[in-house]
Amino acid sequence: MTPFWLTRALDRGTVLFIALLAAIAVLVPALNLLLPPSSPFYLSTYFVALFGKYICYALLALALDLIWGYCGILSLGHGAFFALGGYAMGMYLMRQIGTRGVYADPIRPDFMVFLNWPELPVYWYGFQHFAYAAVMVVLVPGLLALVFGWFAFRSRVTGVYFSIITQALTFALMLGFFRNNFGFGGNNGLTDYKDILGFNVQAQGTRCALFAVSTLALMLGFLLCRAVVASKFGKVLIAIRDAEARTRFLGYRVESYKLVLFTLSACMAGVAGALYVPQVGIINPSEFSPANSIEAVIWVAVGGRGTLVGAVLGAVLVNYAKTYFTSGLLAPYWLFMLGALFIAVTLFLPRGVVGSFRHWLTRERAGKPVVEATLAQPALSHAPPRPAE
Repeated sequence: MTPFWLTRALDRGTVLFIALLAAIAVLVPALNLLLPPSSPFYLSTYFVALFGKYICYALLALALDLIWGYCGILSLGHGAFFALGGYAMGMYLMRQIGTRGVYADPIRPDFMVFLNWPELPVYWYGFQHFAYAAVMVVLVPGLLALVFGWFAFRSRVTGVYFSIITQALTFALMLGFFRNNFGFGGNNGLTDYKDILGFNVQAQGTRCALFAVSTLALMLGFLLCRAVVASKFGKVLIAIRDAEARTRFLGYRVESYKLVLFTLSACMAGVAGALYVPQVGIINPSEFSPANSIEAVIWVAVGGRGTLVGAVLGAVLVNYAKTYFTSGLLAPYWLFMLGALFIAVTLFLPRGVVGSFRHWLTRERAGKPVVEATLAQPALSHAPPRPAE
């Protein structure tokens, strides 16, 4: 028997979107592995890795849309959770190099040998095991979000003030990770990966497997978000977004709802970062840059805040445009184009692409019955009120 929460989450649109993602997860690797390069339907390994990165960005956008679109929490620091998940995976991948590094040290990564670190720091212990690293991918961003959110929401920090302190958080982490004595590779970060679960990271089959796993993670993340927003918990979140003071007056512990959702969103962002690192081959402190978090907000705004599907679509479209326009004559002007896009969406499509389409479709469906009812009973609007019985 299907669980009740899953039944509520699986509406027609959700089923179609999940089916589309499942088809992409199967078709893209198949077109890369099974067809010869001479085929017109062949997809290169570069394409697979590139769109695998976009899928990870889509999962990050989904996590941000969950808190911003449905609870009104605008975080400008979600790039920090994304980067922390990436560093956790990067530490595992660095421990897999072993004696194949430049200095052939079986325990310490190359940058530690170069910087004359006498031994492996304690916080690197356990990362030689994938299961431990997988737990840290979720635990570290989630714990940071839990502690940070507890203090912020308990102090009733909201609106632009919350956005500013989340931006300050990610900037502080970026400065810390840039330091060589922090133990995470400093400016160069973690790179030169060899294996993941015993498979060559650069191999064609591994690239396809990572793409499929990333798409599967996006599917699960989307289902989780749909289950949250379709539940009673989700209805309270929307009430907090629209009228926080009234929701608190009705007896709901608004801070607890915000804290749970913020922590869940941070864990999703950490998973996105962990899947991103083996596909791009590097993680460095630039991932903590506040500009990355602001870009994620633009993805959600372009696609449609509070739609989930729009967040995914916006992340893919904006990043594809970024890849396309930063490789030609318009490369120096890409940031201006990104800013102009955000302004244009704010002015002309305030609901985003998907949100505007849904609004237009709703108006088209509701327009005719409303007109008919008005023409059939023109006197009802002027009728005196009936006495109470």
